[in-house]
Amino acid sequence: MKSLLRVVVTAVLALSPCLLSQELSGTWQGTLQVPRGTLRIVMKISKGDRGELKVVMYSIDEGPGGNASSSASLQDLNLKVTFPGNRAVYEGRLSADGRSIMGTWSQGQPLPLTLMLATAETAWAIPDPVPAIKPMAPEANPTFEVVTVRPSKPDDERAPMIQTQPRRWSAINRTVMELITYSYSLHPGQIVNAPSWLDERYDITAQPDGEGQPNQRQWQAMVRKLLADRFKLTVHAENRNMPAYVLTGKNASKLAPSTGDASGPPNLAMRAQGRFAARNATMGDLASELGAVLDRPVVDRTGIPERYDFNIIWTPDDFQLARLSRFPVPRGSNGDIPNLFTALKEQLGFTLEAARVPIDVLVIEHIEKPSQN
Repeated sequence: MKSLLRVVVTAVLALSPCLLSQELSGTWQGTLQVPRGTLRIVMKISKGDRGELKVVMYSIDEGPGGNASSSASLQDLNLKVTFPGNRAVYEGRLSADGRSIMGTWSQGQPLPLTLMLATAETAWAIPDPVPAIKPMAPEANPTFEVVTVRPSKPDDERAPMIQTQPRRWSAINRTVMELITYSYSLHPGQIVNAPSWLDERYDITAQPDGEGQPNQRQWQAMVRKLLADRFKLTVHAENRNMPAYVLTGKNASKLAPSTGDASGPPNLAMRAQGRFAARNATMGDLASELGAVLDRPVVDRTGIPERYDFNIIWTPDDFQLARLSRFPVPRGSNGDIPNLFTALKEQLGFTLEAARVPIDVLVIEHIEKPSQN
């Protein structure tokens, strides 16, 4: 009997860390060492109605506002959290006492990050949210009044991105070609007479004049003015018959309706090669992002005007991998993950078909490299 009791007690003690690990709810915090110094990171972990983990991350030294996770899982003391808003992944292992998580923060280059369970006395204060800014008047025609343009460092490993904040626009490690296609909502194949140096990468930050929060159309118009002012870009439009892919689909039943501000910009994040997340996005946004990784433009003919939240996961082919070379390699094997065309049909319910259709193109008349500032 005593022997049996010892076995039962030993089994319970062996299981106790696993049982403890299932309850992560609380505030976790740690310091991330980055090239420019240190950043204090806070993660608030809770459980949803169905018992799923929900995580909101705050980088409190960079200002207010949090990034919600798109997925979070805990298996055998191993925690993995994905944040689409800043294209980051945190992976760590929960200690046996359930009070610390030793792991790695990956947002381009992996960095060590240990999180400690905070108490009411030790928890760092999270900055109060910035009061909401009223939308800019729809008829306003704003211009960037403060702009910095610098070439990206040749060894820059940061994932390329374009970010819009209430009163700030930034491009990180983006090519001039990408700035043109972003501002005109075009595929690189729709840009005619482009010099080879448009593949050079730049870091740009800019602030608009006027008052209020610009909408997506106004951000793009300001970038077009920036290109004309700093890169001396002049263009004209033509319509040509050319190869394209046509995006079709009867409905968006496999997509979640967006709960974001319909007038605000979409949040489009290529978290890794073949791992794309969209929030507050239209089918036109999806077509533009698909065109960025395919060999020809994508034309949206779904006829669906609403905005949605969705993810798509696929195995890129060699051409797409070349387009996505600046993005992180996904962790683990692709296994049975389908190609892009099959993934679109199975995961989102849409079809891509090759066709030759009339498409607007942008002919570059003149463009120069900008002066540094």
